[in-house]
Amino acid sequence: MTTPLKTKVLLADDHELVRSGLRMLLDAQPDIEVVAEASDGADALRQCERNPVDLALLDVSMPRLTGLQAAQELRKRQPDVRILMLSVHDNEQYLFAALNAGAAGYVLKTAASQDLVRAIRATMRGELFVYPPAAAALVREHGGQAERIAATGDRLTPRELEVLKLIAEAHSSDAIADTLAISRRTVDHHRASILRKLGMRGRVELTRYAIRRGLIEP
Repeated sequence: MTTPLKTKVLLADDHELVRSGLRMLLDAQPDIEVVAEASDGADALRQCERNPVDLALLDVSMPRLTGLQAAQELRKRQPDVRILMLSVHDNEQYLFAALNAGAAGYVLKTAASQDLVRAIRATMRGELFVYPPAAAALVREHGGQAERIAATGDRLTPRELEVLKLIAEAHSSDAIADTLAISRRTVDHHRASILRKLGMRGRVELTRYAIRRGLIEP
C-alpha cells in the first residue's frame, strides 16, 4: 500500500474531551487529518463506511462494541484500513489481544502526546508500533520458544519470510497478494506452511517471532 500524502484518520473514543485533545494534536500535523469521529465501536464502523479513511484509531474500551471488537470487524469489512489501538491499559493481555484483532500498533493514552503521531506514521509505512515495555514483552513471551525457533527458523523459504514479514506488519491476505503479485490462495498456502513449520497458531505468535528474528522493528 502506498503511503498517502495526508493520512485520513478516524478517531474513536467514548470521552469527548479525549477526542478533542487528540484531534488538536493530530490536526496540527501537516500529514495527518482527522476526517471522522466516533463515540463507540459500532459508530466507528459506520463512520468508516461513510468516510474514506486510511487509519482507524480505536480506544480499546468503548460501549456497544469495544475497540477490539470493532477492529476485528473492520479488518473483515475494509482490510486496507490500518488500525491503531489507544488504551489506558499498560497490560500485555490487552496488547496481545489488540495484535490478534488486527491492530498494527498499540499506544498508551498516558504517552499519546509523545507517541501517537510517531505511531501513525510508522503504521502507515507498514511498520509495527508498540511502546518499549510492550516490545520487551513480545520478545520475552517468545523467549520460551527459542530452541524451537533455532531448529526450524532456517527452514522457511525466502518467499515464506516475505509473507511472514507482511503478516507481522498487519497486512491482509489480499494486500500481501497484491504486494507480492501472487494469488490470495498462494498467500494462504504460505501462511499455513509457516505456521506448520514454526509450530505456531496465529498472527500474534508470528509477530513475536518476526520481531525476535529481526524481520520487523518493535
